[in-house]
Amino acid sequence: MIEPDLLLGAYAQGIFPMGMPECDLAWFSPDPRGVLPLDAFHLPHGLARTLKKNRFEVRCNTAFEAVMRSCAERDETWIDAEIIRSYVELHRLGFAHSVEAWHEGVLAGGLYGVALGGAFFGESMFHRETDASKVALHALVQRLREQHFALLDLQWVTPHLAAFGAIEIPRREYLKQLRAALALPCKFG
Repeated sequence: MIEPDLLLGAYAQGIFPMGMPECDLAWFSPDPRGVLPLDAFHLPHGLARTLKKNRFEVRCNTAFEAVMRSCAERDETWIDAEIIRSYVELHRLGFAHSVEAWHEGVLAGGLYGVALGGAFFGESMFHRETDASKVALHALVQRLREQHFALLDLQWVTPHLAAFGAIEIPRREYLKQLRAALALPCKFG
C-alpha cells in the first residue's frame, strides 16, 4: 500500500500514481494537464434530458470500493490491488470520495477521486448503464461548486471529457491553480 502521507504529498505537488504492468507503480505529472473549469462545465443536451427523467439516484461515498473495482474492470487498467488498497485507506481517512449513480438499487455508474483543500483530483469513472457516469460527473461538479472548490483535475483530456468543457493547461499554470486551490478550506461533504 502507498502510505497516505506520501500519496497526499504527491497530489499536493501535482503528481499521481498509476499501477503499471511492466513495473509495480509509476508516478505522473502530465504537461499539459487536463482540468475541467467548474464555471465552464458544459451540460450536453442528451444529459440534460436524462437528468430531467430522474432515472438515477445519486449518492456519495456509499460504495467507494465498489466504484473503484468497477472502474478497474477493463481489458487494460492501471487500478491494481495496491492502488485499490491505498485509495480505500484514503477514503477511510476522509480524503478519497466516490459519486455514484444508482438505478433501481443497483450501482449503474460512478467516479472517484481525492479532495485536498479546494482541489478535487478525479481518478476514474465507469458506467454499466447509458449516461450513469455522466450523471455522476454532473453531480460532482454541482457538489464542488456548492462547496466552493476551485480546481477539478482530470489528469488528461479525453474526447469524452472535452464534451463537458475539459481543457488542457500548461503544467506551470496548473501548479499555480493547484497552490491557490490547496489554500482553500473546502470540505467535500
